[in-house]
Amino acid sequence: MILIEKTQIMGLEPTIRGMRNPMNSWAKSDSGVGCADKRCSDCGFKPDWCGNSAYYQVGPNDLDLMLRLARAGSVDGKFRRMIAVYVDITAPLYWWKEFDTYKVGTVANSCSTMHKIHAKEFTLEDFSHEHLDTNRVLTCYAPGEYHFSSLDLLKLKISALNYWRNKYLELSKIDEEAWKNAPKSFGLTDGTLAEAKKFVWWQMIQLLPSSYNQKRTVMLNYEVLANIYQHRRNHKLDEWREVCRWIEGLPYSEIITCNTTEKDKNNALTSAIAKLKAELRWSDDQIADFLLEQAKLYTDGRTVDVTAAICPTTF
Repeated sequence: MILIEKTQIMGLEPTIRGMRNPMNSWAKSDSGVGCADKRCSDCGFKPDWCGNSAYYQVGPNDLDLMLRLARAGSVDGKFRRMIAVYVDITAPLYWWKEFDTYKVGTVANSCSTMHKIHAKEFTLEDFSHEHLDTNRVLTCYAPGEYHFSSLDLLKLKISALNYWRNKYLELSKIDEEAWKNAPKSFGLTDGTLAEAKKFVWWQMIQLLPSSYNQKRTVMLNYEVLANIYQHRRNHKLDEWREVCRWIEGLPYSEIITCNTTEKDKNNALTSAIAKLKAELRWSDDQIADFLLEQAKLYTDGRTVDVTAAICPTTF
């Protein structure tokens, strides 16, 4: 389970301005603030008279330059590092462990398990459990035979976490003097109150499973997202696939995904050529002639996509 919300994109205007610095081509920039109808600079209404919500729009000239630089690689496409993305992500700890691979260009503030693990009662909704088996195929003898499922096991752990949470809350309500005078019915420790609370706290920390959902507010940039998209879009974890779908929905996401898309097309073309050689025993000259013939059929005044010509169902 992953929840992605409160996305904000910042820095498009200074990014485009800086992108055009090397060639002093600021005059060719065609981006600006506007609405769905037109740019504010071309509109007769004053901003305080207009009922539309204005937002920054990347013009065709600037978008074309962005795509060309992004396709040239991370050096020429360094402008992507300047487009900041802020987002709230709630995801299981096992996913956050993988996300932490991306250290450069990211900053995150998380809800603290160290300080606030006891703040609310644990419920099943606090954990990612959509793939847990509900068939009671696991066996335990305690002392009689008992059958339980993977989901039952998680519920048992939640019950244990809440037991220790309640112990922690009980200890938080008394002071050191009361602790000294109270009978040791808690069955915890003969030490100080602080030691007893620390002992209970450790029970929650070390029992907490990696399926626990943690919320973080994250700052990334388009370059980091391009790396994520390239390497994680076909990942076995559902959470990564969902992140890649979110990336595809970001404004001007084509400057993030363009290199990966081109690579996929090249791989498909290479695979198709290899298939022609292996299954039909075609020579290089036969394949070249075939591609030229297909290009003529598909041109019709448009840009030729040879991959689509020989693999029409690939894209």
